[in-house]
Amino acid sequence: MFSRNRQALLAATAAGALILALPAPAMADHDTRPHTNNMHALGHSPHPATFLGEPDGVRHVNSDIAFWGRLAFNGNYDGFRIIDITDPEDPQEIFHQRCNGDQGDIFVWDDLLVRSWNSKKAVARTCDGQVVPAGWEGVHVFDISNLTDPELVASVELPCGSHTLTGARDGDRLIVYSNNSSSAGCTGGDPAGDFIDVIEVPLSDPASSNLLRREPLDGSPVTAVATGCHDAGLILGEVNMLACASADATNVYSVGAPGGGSLADPLFRYAIVEPGVGQAGTNGRWHSATFTWDGEVIILGWEPGGGAAPECETADPAIDKSAFFYDAATGAKLGQWTLPRAQDGAGENCTIHNYNVVPTRSGRYVLVSGNYQAGTWVTEFTDPANPVTLGWSDPPAISPPDLGGAWSSYWYNNFIYESSITEGLNLFRFSGNETDGALRLDHLNPQTQETSLG
Repeated sequence: MFSRNRQALLAATAAGALILALPAPAMADHDTRPHTNNMHALGHSPHPATFLGEPDGVRHVNSDIAFWGRLAFNGNYDGFRIIDITDPEDPQEIFHQRCNGDQGDIFVWDDLLVRSWNSKKAVARTCDGQVVPAGWEGVHVFDISNLTDPELVASVELPCGSHTLTGARDGDRLIVYSNNSSSAGCTGGDPAGDFIDVIEVPLSDPASSNLLRREPLDGSPVTAVATGCHDAGLILGEVNMLACASADATNVYSVGAPGGGSLADPLFRYAIVEPGVGQAGTNGRWHSATFTWDGEVIILGWEPGGGAAPECETADPAIDKSAFFYDAATGAKLGQWTLPRAQDGAGENCTIHNYNVVPTRSGRYVLVSGNYQAGTWVTEFTDPANPVTLGWSDPPAISPPDLGGAWSSYWYNNFIYESSITEGLNLFRFSGNETDGALRLDHLNPQTQETSLG
């Protein structure tokens, strides 16, 4: 699945490791954290940063992750890093591509990478050395065939910006769903931003990438809270569904057989509403969505406090620190898992943030989640009404206080990858037998499940 120059570069990196006397593998504090015995800290790719100690325009904290073969792409507020993960005990940064547009959510397909530019800036910035005018927002498309010199090949302006990305291949093009997350400064006919931007990236001519259409959020808002998706989960195969975690109601669509619609033109099916989540006065909104690999259960999380507040303290209600499980066919609630380990430091920002489901061959449902300063957790929910915590690695509170912790934690090919906001990329191995025989994948954009397992 690699282009020739990628294979050559990775081979050269491996050969060099045999010749050079390299220092010991870099480790972060993830090897000294409180943890369960089945959570084993492995390597670390350092990218130290601070959220509170640097202003907008300088900040380069770590955000989301995508995988292609033996590469991890770790987004950050100033671009993305390309990391060789061939040796899980010693991941190696290949290149840091600069693009100063905050958030930095990414979608990767072979030699292409699409990156979110989160919001309008008061002054011009740069992306891959090209000027991004003040007031611009949208997505950038990179040619990453040369891992040591990615090239910005397209800029797609979006009136409401881009906070996160989800996508898939659709014949000779990519369909990318861009989620704006906030209506602040939103323009272009829908000041509430209550839609999904559907972007087309032609594989043979990515420079002609364009905004194909807007998909309205038919099931939102239910109360006084509007705005588009924060994030969206997509499953293909025999399921073909899209779940958009949007404001106070998660919109669920069909994107193909058996339910109708298509990737480019999703068909609305129903909305999920949870009392007390994302509604006026709750100081938050639906945040993340994904599916079990058989497409039978939707897993939703929300973000009270906007990611900055300590919402996992002992005194906080369970609803603030839970993941929720719903029947994907009907939207009926099946259960919820509540973080069992209190985060009582006043500066410990915490919610159930970004996660994915392990592609088990056994049919067991196992969730890997990154939860800011609650760290990385592994949970079994084969019986969604009675979820069981399997393992965890929970860092101590950051001192001096900062907004940090696990932005994302994902399972990929028998390892867990954690994007630590202030540290970089941390790797773990979970040794519980609940994940034995998990499917190995050629690549993974964690918000996209390209097949279904029945």
